[in-house]
Amino acid sequence: MEFNPSSMSRVMVRATNWLGDAVMSLPAIRAIRGVFPQAHLAVVAKPWVADLYARERSIDRVIPYTARTFGDKRAFAARLRRERFDGAILLQNAFDAALMAWMAGIPERIGYRRDGRGFLLTRAVPVPEPGDIPRHERFYYLELLRRAGMLERFPATPAISLDGADAARECGAQRLREMGIHAAPIGISPGAAYGNAKRWLPERFAEVAARLASAHEAAVLVFGSAGERQLCETVTASIRAGGIEARNLAGETSLSEFIDLAAACRVFVTNDSGAMHIASALGVPTVAVFGATDDSTTGPTGLNARIVREHAECSPCLLRECPIDHRCMTRVSVDRVTQVAIAIGAATVRERS
Repeated sequence: MEFNPSSMSRVMVRATNWLGDAVMSLPAIRAIRGVFPQAHLAVVAKPWVADLYARERSIDRVIPYTARTFGDKRAFAARLRRERFDGAILLQNAFDAALMAWMAGIPERIGYRRDGRGFLLTRAVPVPEPGDIPRHERFYYLELLRRAGMLERFPATPAISLDGADAARECGAQRLREMGIHAAPIGISPGAAYGNAKRWLPERFAEVAARLASAHEAAVLVFGSAGERQLCETVTASIRAGGIEARNLAGETSLSEFIDLAAACRVFVTNDSGAMHIASALGVPTVAVFGATDDSTTGPTGLNARIVREHAECSPCLLRECPIDHRCMTRVSVDRVTQVAIAIGAATVRERS
């Protein structure tokens, strides 16, 4: 059956659960707005990514999804039912997303046919095979729309950017002044979800941050999750030992606060992580160290982002933990990351001046 966008005036999008995926799904969400320019567009999202979507001009409303038990899910589905959505577009792949849309009685339910959920969908879209679409993950979400008949071709998406980056930078600068920091700081994120294989060595993060901070007479902000607090404290202590001001903000910022502070950074050095995608999409000069993961599929797309990786015959392995000697990361030197960070920072300053 041919897709008819005029049949939907209230559209629900089930967002992805991880921060990096959320950033990479933004081109698809903006394309959905283009398909339904007059519709009420609501995004159902986990609380830890909701602040990202709340900044999007293409989204009318964000509905936080906190259900855990089956009773919670029934109550949430009843809430969605009262919203009287005409259609649900499921960017999340899980069975739970399709079940929720079905329980809510949403008449049109569109998503990839995976996780055993095809029978719950009205448009169960075949999952792309390797080589069907460009490798980067943003095209995976766009392809769902194309195969569902919403798009004829992919929109131009050379770089993903966040809405309101300038406002975020101003808010971040104000917050920094309240913290007693008056020059644009160096931002680093030495952690990464999914496993230690994605993490560059903490002592090398500390040394790069110290070199950059000395070169620019700047403070260092160390970002991470609450679970990465100790890792970030170790890095922070090492930076402070060199007489450089450093603040450990791991677990102390909401996503909204992190976005604002990251936007105000002079340069951001990170592993493959959600923080990497945020910094890149804000237009901050971003240096991302890759090893176990594949930058062609999950790398940053921002114009001011640079990838640093060294050849290792076993990379990318996509493993959580390295079973040998972590050579993909140990081969990445402090000198090279520092040089790349200085170069991209200087180039960005020239562009903005």
